[in-house]
Amino acid sequence: MFSDIQAAIPLGFFLSFMIGPVFFVLLETAALKGFKAALVFDLGVLLADIIFITAAYVSSIQLLENLSQQPGIYIFGGLVLFIYGATIAFKKDTQTHDPSVKVTPGDYIGLFVKGFLLNFINIGVLVFWLGVIIIVGPNLNNDPNRMLTFIATMLGAYFVTDLIKMVLAKQLKNKLTSERVYLIKKIIGCILIISGLVLITKGFLPKDTLNIEKGMEIL
Repeated sequence: MFSDIQAAIPLGFFLSFMIGPVFFVLLETAALKGFKAALVFDLGVLLADIIFITAAYVSSIQLLENLSQQPGIYIFGGLVLFIYGATIAFKKDTQTHDPSVKVTPGDYIGLFVKGFLLNFINIGVLVFWLGVIIIVGPNLNNDPNRMLTFIATMLGAYFVTDLIKMVLAKQLKNKLTSERVYLIKKIIGCILIISGLVLITKGFLPKDTLNIEKGMEIL
């Protein structure tokens, strides 16, 4: 059991630094709105991960077949990311950034939902967890207790690493001018647009090219 925990920690750390929309939005939230706001956002992200893990564990093979047969899932997720990114990138920012502004309870609900949806619509996250279940499962003898320990440790390492990133990003809050905030939002928007285009492109690839199972073996 201890060896399972040792193997899961590096994977959790790696997951926290996977370059994607959530990575950048988490840092932006911590820098602009503070640690607590970023924490709520990250809890929404974790909820989406838990749903993906549960789905992957219960029906991993069936999900692989469905994803291979339904490239429209990639296109839909990519369009949502693209539209959201374009809204951020091309929206005129007329507000002045004030680091002393506090986040309201309603804002926290919005941040939680935002974290959940931003992770949930990214089909690449589901593919990642499918890969983890398919590859790690046999090495753990498909023992439910060992799998639970491994996944829980991995998510724990991921969450702790995110907490450290939030603390570091928060240090920048008082140094952010309106111009820098505007630039950060533009960069985040462009990253979301690129991520959306990547998913849309995957959706239009030939079915033979969109071989998820082979990709999992490579991973």
